[in-house]
Amino acid sequence: MSNGDPRADEYAGNAGAASGDTAPMGTTQNVKSVSELTHDVKKLIEGNLRTQWVGGEVSNCRPARSGHVYFTLKDDEAQMSAVVWRTTAARLGFELRDGMEIVAVGRVEVYAARGSYQLIIQKAFPQGMGALELALRQLKEKLQAAGLFDPDRKRPIPRIPNRIALVTSPTSAAVKDMIQVITRRWPSADIVVVPVAVQGPNAAPEIAHALDAVHLIPGVDVVITGRGGGSLEDLWAFNEEMVARAIASCKVPVISAVGHEIDVTIADLVADRRALTPSEAGELVVPHRAELAAGLDELRERLQKSLTQRAVSARLQLESLASRRVFTNPLQRVRQLVEGVDDLSDRLNAVVRRRVERSKQGVAQLSATLNSLSPLGVLARGYSVTYGCSADSGIGDDSSSVKRGPLIQKADDVETGDLLLTYLEQGRIVSRVENVLPECD
Repeated sequence: MSNGDPRADEYAGNAGAASGDTAPMGTTQNVKSVSELTHDVKKLIEGNLRTQWVGGEVSNCRPARSGHVYFTLKDDEAQMSAVVWRTTAARLGFELRDGMEIVAVGRVEVYAARGSYQLIIQKAFPQGMGALELALRQLKEKLQAAGLFDPDRKRPIPRIPNRIALVTSPTSAAVKDMIQVITRRWPSADIVVVPVAVQGPNAAPEIAHALDAVHLIPGVDVVITGRGGGSLEDLWAFNEEMVARAIASCKVPVISAVGHEIDVTIADLVADRRALTPSEAGELVVPHRAELAAGLDELRERLQKSLTQRAVSARLQLESLASRRVFTNPLQRVRQLVEGVDDLSDRLNAVVRRRVERSKQGVAQLSATLNSLSPLGVLARGYSVTYGCSADSGIGDDSSSVKRGPLIQKADDVETGDLLLTYLEQGRIVSRVENVLPECD
């Protein structure tokens, strides 16, 4: 039963076909291909859902090498695919990241190849934070991670620069203030103005190009770049990444002077020195002539006083040295040394003489001891020493041929007929034994 609804009849017919029954005659002419049905859906959706404002959370963000950005926009109950084409992504002013809450403006398109729909985003706004503020925060994080804010890479500003380059608008009040302050403080200052736009789409490229080429101007050794105050949008050129990197790579030191004291741009954070205002930049870049002259006068007085004190101290020291005996009587010390040498010589001679006398006495004592122990000493007292003679020695032979034998100590050492050699104090006696008496009478 169809209840008058043709779709119910068609459904019933399809159900019958599914159960194995043959499709009713004439129904096959209403069958559509997938492409046709998808095309109908595409026309239906894209024709009725034109520009849409959609709020949600960014998820699964995938920036492509081509510059396009693909992500999922979701809430607690549903999700949909979204894409930002490269040209649109460049105009957003901030970087899409996972977890970011945004309001996206775009149109819904059906991607027939996958049978899915996606939101083609033309604009996007971060929820709870302005796009410029978010872009500024993201760029700060990026440049800080790259080390551009590191104090160690910042260079000192010359005390008295040869030539000062002002990269700013030539018609602005800021450039007039800087020139007035600089020339008042240092009338001979050499200033060159490098004209650039400081607001609008061309401002950042012009400022970056000027900073890249400013070192080609002869004599320039410091740069001031900046402008007067304004809104965040007015100052945005000094928050661009290309300007920040141009400041960091500039071949001469850079002073940033953007807006008022409360305005802090990325250029201020990257520059070698930040001035709170353009007028303060003029005060920082050159010394005040009167203050410098007063400082030189003070240095001259201190130098003169120091030299006077040094001269007085040197004179007193010289007089003290001149009063010493080594200068008043220079030979006195020499004479003292000569006397000391003579005294040492006399003492040395006396010591040598005493040592020689003691040595002589010792030698005499040793000689007397040796003489008392010598056989010759015994002979001098009337004694004699007898030795045996060899058998080939004879009485009457030349005494030089007599060969001394062993010492005769007792009568048993000789026999009758033996030759004897006797030593006296003076001379020797050769004798023959006639008789041997064993005991003395």
